[in-house]
Amino acid sequence: MRRGEFYRVFQPPGDPKQYRVFAIVSRQALIDSRFPTVICAPVNTNGSGLSSQVSVGPNEGLKHQSWILCDNLTIIPKFVLTQYVGSLSSERIVEVDRALSMALDLRF
Repeated sequence: MRRGEFYRVFQPPGDPKQYRVFAIVSRQALIDSRFPTVICAPVNTNGSGLSSQVSVGPNEGLKHQSWILCDNLTIIPKFVLTQYVGSLSSERIVEVDRALSMALDLRF
């Protein structure tokens, strides 16, 4: 399991859809640890082009053009992340980092 990978999750808590794809956004040290959960951002086919959203699609392994919604972060148990879908390139991870920075109002 790596930062920037997409996983399809069956019946995510609080989500009306039966399945939802999530992008792992936790730091790799947390992912590699014994900690049982990781921070993920949901992927939705509807986006509004906000600076906290990243456009993704078939180049990343998804079926449709979609958006990573960095304003809607959630914690997901590692054991449910079993259906690998695809991953982000290092360039796209930089875009996610920018979107997370906007979503969390981080200034460096």
